[in-house]
Amino acid sequence: MRDWSLAKQMLVLQLAVVVVTLAGAVTLTLVQTRDLLVEEAEGRALAVAESVAVSPDVLSALAAPDPSARLQPYAERVRAATGVDFVTIMDTAGRRYTHPNPSQIGGLFLGHIDRALLGETFTETYTGTLGPSTRAVVPVKDPGGGVRALVSAGITVERIDARLREQIAWAALVGGVGLGVGAGGTWLVGARLRRQTHGLGPVELGRIHEHHDAILHAVREGLLLVARDGTLTLCNDGARTLLGLPSDAEGRDVRDLGIADLVLPLPLETGEPSSPPAPSGGSAPTSPVAPGGEGEPTSVRERVHLVGERVLVVDVAPSRLGAVVTLRDRTELQALTGQLDAERGFADSLRAAAHEAANRLHTVITLVELGRTEQAVAFGTAELRAAQELTDRVMGAVREPVLAALLLGKSAEAAERGTELVIAPDSELDDLNLDSRRVVTIVGNLIDNAIEAASRVEVHLRADADTFVIRVSDDGPGLPDPAAFGKGWTSKGDGRGLGLALVGQAVRQLGGTIEVAGSVFTVRLPL
Repeated sequence: MRDWSLAKQMLVLQLAVVVVTLAGAVTLTLVQTRDLLVEEAEGRALAVAESVAVSPDVLSALAAPDPSARLQPYAERVRAATGVDFVTIMDTAGRRYTHPNPSQIGGLFLGHIDRALLGETFTETYTGTLGPSTRAVVPVKDPGGGVRALVSAGITVERIDARLREQIAWAALVGGVGLGVGAGGTWLVGARLRRQTHGLGPVELGRIHEHHDAILHAVREGLLLVARDGTLTLCNDGARTLLGLPSDAEGRDVRDLGIADLVLPLPLETGEPSSPPAPSGGSAPTSPVAPGGEGEPTSVRERVHLVGERVLVVDVAPSRLGAVVTLRDRTELQALTGQLDAERGFADSLRAAAHEAANRLHTVITLVELGRTEQAVAFGTAELRAAQELTDRVMGAVREPVLAALLLGKSAEAAERGTELVIAPDSELDDLNLDSRRVVTIVGNLIDNAIEAASRVEVHLRADADTFVIRVSDDGPGLPDPAAFGKGWTSKGDGRGLGLALVGQAVRQLGGTIEVAGSVFTVRLPL
């Protein structure tokens, strides 16, 4: 039985329960039925005996010289009319005046008569000449109240058992029908259970649960199962860590937990994509992310979210029961990607500068070969003077080395893309007492977004007594969505759009504010 499937074990157990229950019910019914039949027989016998005992014909017959001659026909008529098996009239000594078998007339009554002689009426089961019977014994009293004779009427136990056997047949039929219905229902339940458990036994199911539980809590990625009504039904350790969920998160609504924006991009009721709700709290979803390199999202369902200090890739897969949400921490990868992008930008800038320098050098060499020395000198010094003027202007306005290097690199990158990057004349900045990485994130991403959307970008950087002001403006269309810093809005169309969300995160971490007026972005950071 240990090797049986869970469905088979349940089938056998349920069949056993049905059989035992039906057998008990049938037995109890038969016992109660027999008690009722005996009670009915006692009642009928008592009624017949009492009616005979008060009959005037009986008293008059008892006064005759031969009472049996008159009482025997009378007793037989009563017996036939009432359906009892015998009506026996006897004297106070128990000698019979009547009996269904005439040969027994004159013999002694087999049974108890002492209580009847005292004027009592009673019933009993006793074995007489007709076999065991249920009988009633009633005294026949004269007008003065004295006991003149006794009357006993009864029904044999064999007749009661015959009626019980009829009930047994019906009970067996009903029990058989009940057993059939129970067996059919049990088979249907077993078949359904067999489909749901795939015919596995308790040991296999227990092993699967142990493996599932071990894998669920061992993986670093977060996993959430959300029901169609928005209830969080499962949450592994990775998801608790990544989202900061409480220990009692399972069973609660995702809206109450503040993670509705993670699971509602694909509505649970329909399973079809829709626009996510505006985020609240520290979680900020971005646009769907296009396929990329290692660690990059690979499905249009995958979205990048900023949750506190973490950058998470969230995949929402709708299912028949709700949605399966997987979370991957891309914080470290995002930081490395940002550094790689910066290095790539510097490399592109150097390559562009080298290419331009090679073109200028070839031009100078050609002019020298043509004998136009003065023009060659003028051409070379003009290019050097323009580059030095840009460096002097940047270094004169921004004396913070990290930002100065960033602006020089972005200037070269903008020039390569055909965009003019201008440092505002009133910019002035010394060393900052701020996290340079976050400041670079803010300035770099604002400039990147402006360069890709416009042909002219102006950067204003100025530090007052207690505030560092960053203003980036361009001649582009501006930002249509005021929630861009929360949702990672983008107009690039390639699914990146994480820059502005990172800007918003860095500004919040530094305790600053962001103002957007069309294509002018103003960031104020406290010093």
